[in-house]
Amino acid sequence: MAANSETNEYDYDLFTIGAGSGGVRASRVSAAHGAKVAIAEEHRVGGTCVIRGCVPKKMLVYGAHFAEDLEDCQRFGWEIGERKFDWKTLRDNVLDDVTRIEGAYTDTLENHDVTIFKERAEITGPHEITLASGKTVTAKHILIATGAHPRMPECQGAEHAISSNEAFHLDELPKKIIIAGGGYIANEFAGIFNEFGCDVHIVNRGEVLLRQYDEAVRDRLLQISTMKGIKFRFNTTFEYIKPCDEGGYFVKLSDCDEEKADLVMFAVGRVPNTKGLGLENAGVELGEAGEIKVDRFSKTNVDHIYAVGDVTDRVQLTPVAIREGQAFADTVFGKGDPVAVDHSCIPSAVFSHPPIAAVGMTEGEAKNKLGSVKVYLSDFRPMKNVLAGRNERSLIKMICDGENGKIVGIHMIAPEAPEMMQAAAIAVKAGLTKADFDATVAIHPTMAEEIVLMR
Repeated sequence: MAANSETNEYDYDLFTIGAGSGGVRASRVSAAHGAKVAIAEEHRVGGTCVIRGCVPKKMLVYGAHFAEDLEDCQRFGWEIGERKFDWKTLRDNVLDDVTRIEGAYTDTLENHDVTIFKERAEITGPHEITLASGKTVTAKHILIATGAHPRMPECQGAEHAISSNEAFHLDELPKKIIIAGGGYIANEFAGIFNEFGCDVHIVNRGEVLLRQYDEAVRDRLLQISTMKGIKFRFNTTFEYIKPCDEGGYFVKLSDCDEEKADLVMFAVGRVPNTKGLGLENAGVELGEAGEIKVDRFSKTNVDHIYAVGDVTDRVQLTPVAIREGQAFADTVFGKGDPVAVDHSCIPSAVFSHPPIAAVGMTEGEAKNKLGSVKVYLSDFRPMKNVLAGRNERSLIKMICDGENGKIVGIHMIAPEAPEMMQAAAIAVKAGLTKADFDATVAIHPTMAEEIVLMR
């Protein structure tokens, strides 16, 4: 598409609302294809992942791991003096690095001549965008990449709780924290706070944690987390949260007496950011959860308006948003055929302690879909844990089609499970079989060798 011909009628070929992972990728690649591009971001360039999600959270996970490493290293001959953890040092260093990455994202856009408006934008006509400053611009194509925000449940005093957004900015660590939720965010922060010495309680309104993961893996996480001192309460809900005069909060759950906590955190899902964007002015159709409905090419019901990332509520993962942003740019402004993202067989991870990683179908899903399945299991104690005297066992599970041996799912909970899974996910996506894995020589001694040694 020749971009220059569009600018006679419109100010921009593309206007992107939201400078998160998906919006930045789409804008940068579109500009590289020759489009005249602008992007608006009301908060900070980088979006949830960079500013208040995956990146700073993984840094906290790294920091938390030292608690066990400093304990385990003594069995390896290291003498450690008095251990002391300073939360503010970690917090400030993480936030400084977030600012550095934000600058790198900004530089990337500017180096591709993308105009950045650091203010809120709203669609006020079919091709018209009005900025918070009152400035009005027009665009041939509009891309919505505004992401999602934490869901805050309705209960008395819910305004006293924090979400994962605020967890990175705490002035001090709580002695006792109650975390509501059973998903990956709840379990990740439970592990982080637990390693920092907090008394952690997870409250879940349902019966299981991480319901999208394989049962054997999530049960193992529950077992290990309990052993580490994290307390779990299932089938219960919040009735109220009330501030205490001396600090902290009185918390009443549906199945027990009032208790006191220093902090309450809600991690019960994320809601697409579609309110106040003026989507109704352009006639963009929304789903029941407020998500923008799109086709396989990320196009809405309005031909020139697209949406990518969490705001579409397809798969709320950063790499998926990036793929969708890339595909949008190549489809609309590239010279090749339209590109659609394949949302099947997407690997994922939970950065708990220890972490979980998975790709493909669970055992239950495979049995329901295929009927005949064959399951391989490796339940072992990692070498490092053996010498350290740490009684934690890892689990790797492989699900195969019973008819042809094709691997349809791999699930694991082990130290560095996400690092092992990235390569294994390629094999599953490529449709390799158990025989292909059997024919691969192991790298010894590693945990990853268990993937090719299961019989």
